[in-house]
Formats: sequence, C-alpha cells, structure tokens
Amino acid sequence: MIMKFAHMADVHIGSWRDPKLKELSTESFIKALNICEMHNVDFILIAGDLFNTALPGIDNLKAVVKELKALKEKNIAVYIIPGSHDYSPSGKTMIDVLEEAGLAINVVKGAVKDTKLHLRFTVDKKTGAKIVGMLGRRGQLEKSYYESMDLGLLEKESGFKIFMFHSAITEMMPKEFALMDSTPLSYLPKGFDYYAGGHVHIIKQQSLDNYKNIIYPGPLFPANFQELEHLSSGGFFIYDNGKIIREELNIKNTFVIDIDANHKSPEEAESLIIQKIDKKELINTIVLIRIYGTLKTGKVSDITFNEIFHKIYDKGAFYIMKNTSKLSSEEFEELHIDNENVEDVEEALIKEHLQQIKVKGIDRDKELHITKELMKVLESEKHEGEKVHEYEDRIRKEADKLLDV
Repeated sequence: MIMKFAHMADVHIGSWRDPKLKELSTESFIKALNICEMHNVDFILIAGDLFNTALPGIDNLKAVVKELKALKEKNIAVYIIPGSHDYSPSGKTMIDVLEEAGLAINVVKGAVKDTKLHLRFTVDKKTGAKIVGMLGRRGQLEKSYYESMDLGLLEKESGFKIFMFHSAITEMMPKEFALMDSTPLSYLPKGFDYYAGGHVHIIKQQSLDNYKNIIYPGPLFPANFQELEHLSSGGFFIYDNGKIIREELNIKNTFVIDIDANHKSPEEAESLIIQKIDKKELINTIVLIRIYGTLKTGKVSDITFNEIFHKIYDKGAFYIMKNTSKLSSEEFEELHIDNENVEDVEEALIKEHLQQIKVKGIDRDKELHITKELMKVLESEKHEGEKVHEYEDRIRKEADKLLDV
C-alpha cells in the first residue's frame, strides 16, 4: 500500500520550568509539522504526551490548536493516543477537547465485551490504513488493559495496520532501563505493519518475530539535562512506502562540558571549565556543565559558577545548565539536584518511604500510584474565574475519588 506518514511522540508541550527552554518544545513541534508538510505526508501519528500536563496553559494550548487547524486545512489527518502526562487524576484529557473540535482523532476506541477489551480500528480515509492504539498511564498502569485486550480480533483484521502505544516494551529496553516497569511484547497484537511507540525517550527501530517495525522516535525535544546530554536534539520518523527515515530537529546547538574534579581544588576545577570553552564558538548553544568527584580542598560553593556563566554568555550561549549532583568535598558533603528530572527525584523519595504504614489491600505499587496521583491533585492550580471555595471543593472531591472515600 502506497503511503507516507510521520510518527512522533513525547512532544511535552509546556515542559521545562525556564521560559526560554519551555518555548523550545513548542518550537520543535511547529518545526516537525512544517517538515511533515514539506514531505507531503498523508497523516501524522502522535504516540502520547502531546502536552506535559493534563491542563496545559492557555498559550500552549492556543499554539497547538493553531498548528493542528492548519494541518486540517491542508487535509493532513492527525491520529493520537493519550500518554501518561496527558491524563488528569479524574481521567480527563485535553486530547478529548482536540478531538471534539475535529483537530485530531483519538484512536483508542472500543468497548468491553464478556470481560474482553475489544479495540476498534480507525480507518484513514486517504490511504485506507487501519490504526488502533492503547493509551498510556503513569506507573505503567495501562498494563491491565493489555491483559484484557482481545488480540485475536485485531490480528485477524486484513490490510495495512498500525498499532500505537505509550508504554515501555520489555524486549526493547536498553540496559540502563532494565529496572523500569515494562510490558512484554507478547501483550501487543502480532502481524501489524508498524508499531508506533512513545513514553520511553529512546530512539530505537527494531523488528522481532511476528512484530515488524517496532519504533520509539524519542522526544521532539529533550525533556531534561540528561536527555540533552545524550540525545542533543529531538526528532521523529517518516514512513515512506516501506522506507523509514529519521528527521532530526536541531533547534539549538548543545555543548557538553564534562569535568572530573576528583582530588582537585575549586580553582583547578574552574580552570578546567575555562579551558573547555576557550576559543569555542557558543552562539545559540545550550551549554551543559557536568562536574563530579570529591574536591581535595574547599567547598563546592567556592567554585565561582556565576563568573563562569558570565564568560559563557559573553560567547553568545543561549542557555547554561550545570549538574553537580555527584560533586562533593572532603570538608563538606552537600546534596545537589541541579537540573535533574523533578519527577525522578520525587519518585525516588516516595519509594524510599513506601509501606511504612501497612494498609490492607494496598501494596507498594498501588501506594506509589496513589501517592503520585494525590500529589498531582494537590498541586493543581485554581482555574480562571474559580472561587476559592469552589477550588477547595474540587480538590477535595478529586482527592476523595482517588482515595475511594
């Protein structure tokens, strides 16, 4: 079947706290869609986490709606599944709003019949491609949906078939993700022509027995320090009549400064950083400084990062981030969480204190899920025009629902 489509995931519109970096996720999305238009794709797949939160800011929502509207006018369909970041504790998602407005089609459709989940295909009008998908939830909670899915119903369907998913697939995980909760590949239907993945921010393309073209495109723009360090930039894939092409999104240059400060003084550590940037062109560049080890004298705070930053910005750098989480001194030990993924830090702290109070019927996994979801409820901001008592009542009801009170 002759067709051309794009596959992207983990757009995370609105990610990053700093305004300058936050804009880059939207800029990457716009550039990706422009490339899709240039390639004259028939349709676009977004495999979850279009937004970084279930209730995105008005400016972010406005930008996305504008771009999706332009695609609709050009007759380029957008097929999407909700990801783990797209869902609110109440189960609502902005994806539903986009579908209601006719700007995107949520392909997670179906019904439960005789305890089995019967998913229904969405057929692309232009190409006849048959698309179906499974949503993603935080903590890999969608796994139970896979367990009840009627695979035979999907496998016997004829035609060019695409399965979209937002989950970590066990057989696809690299070694550094070995401890991550994952779902076995056998939970997915066999015999599809393309498996459009998301959720795990890795770039991987693989075919295994009975499963052809299982693909993770990585994020459209890196979502934290480590991803910027390892991926440098974001990107996505284009399927062009059987050929799979990688499209890189080089929004900004990146330059990594990796410093081993073990047995060095703060002055020596500074000197190593200065040597790295000497005669280096840094215009429009995100500079990442990772410094680690144990200083032989002085304190970590003795390193004059402000002066270093000033020198780097004088060279035209767009933004600077430092990571000193593994830097200490023989005189003092400090805890640093500079530019690390906040969600990872939160989850590590929660896991450290799980099951201190035993509650019947609540195991570690359930307690972890409830705690994380309750944190999301409690950090929810007041809606525009919402009165204080209405806000408090809404938060109380969402918390009660989560705790099954």
